[in-house]
Amino acid sequence: MNGSREKLIEVNHLKKYFPTKKGMLHAVDDVSFFVYEGETLGLVGESGCGKSTLGRVMIRLLDATDGEVIYRGENILKYNKRQMKDLRKDVQIVFQDPYSSLNPRLSVSELIAEPLIVNNVYNGSKAERDARIRTLMDTVGLAQRLVHAYPHELDGGRRQRIGIARSLALDPDFIVLDEPVSALDVCIQAQILNLLNTLKKEKGFTYIFIAHNLSVVKHVSDRIAVMYLGKIVELSDYRTVFAGPLHPYTQALLSAIPIPKVDQQRDRIILEGDVPSPIEPPEGCRFAGRCRYRKDICSQKTPELREIEKGHFIACHFARNLSM
Repeated sequence: MNGSREKLIEVNHLKKYFPTKKGMLHAVDDVSFFVYEGETLGLVGESGCGKSTLGRVMIRLLDATDGEVIYRGENILKYNKRQMKDLRKDVQIVFQDPYSSLNPRLSVSELIAEPLIVNNVYNGSKAERDARIRTLMDTVGLAQRLVHAYPHELDGGRRQRIGIARSLALDPDFIVLDEPVSALDVCIQAQILNLLNTLKKEKGFTYIFIAHNLSVVKHVSDRIAVMYLGKIVELSDYRTVFAGPLHPYTQALLSAIPIPKVDQQRDRIILEGDVPSPIEPPEGCRFAGRCRYRKDICSQKTPELREIEKGHFIACHFARNLSM
């Protein structure tokens, strides 16, 4: 990634805690990173690590507990309702489940028209709005014959294309893709991933692509951030993450990806121990209890996410010197 490219979004010490009967659940805990304009940042980790919560907090679908989200030089966490309504035109989200994220009582055209109507686009001109809907359907590969169809009449891939069309309706700059293909079969996944890549090249969108599958984000991401229990533990360009991961957790994730060749296999890294509770998590490195390289300092001091080489950030005390 070219370091001269401008940053579209910068996240500084972002936190999101949820109160529970047992204490505060640390869903996102002191996370900092940035996203370049026009890039795709892949955000990966196990289920429950906080990646979807992070995406929602970034665009204020959830209120942050603390920190900053700087979008085009302004902290959007301080925006009032009017400012947020204007911002919604620039930042959008595609949800994971194309079944539950669409109103079953609305047709395809009505679903895509919703953001246009809410934001008074075309000032009530139905002809112009209908033309925009047809254009959006063409853009995402939905046949015009489906304009009056309802979600229950369509398969998962077409439903997800409706979600993508809705997110594009207002010409946003930044889109959070919250596991947009995890509910789809492999063939449909490939179609949606190709569509997202094509849209990025043609429109210059900036994406955060949230997933639990590293092999998926590899095909769409410029850089990859790996999360574990509310924190980012490794962040670099996708080539570096796949060729030379330095955090033990990233190494374990990569070892689980099968190689599609009969005569080749990876040496699996089996993680032992349990994931710590996100409710009042322990001091030190949160991965320490499952790490084969752990030493005393790992359970005593939290490692900072630091740049150990240009563009490669690691949160590990021994990233350069991992040994048993």
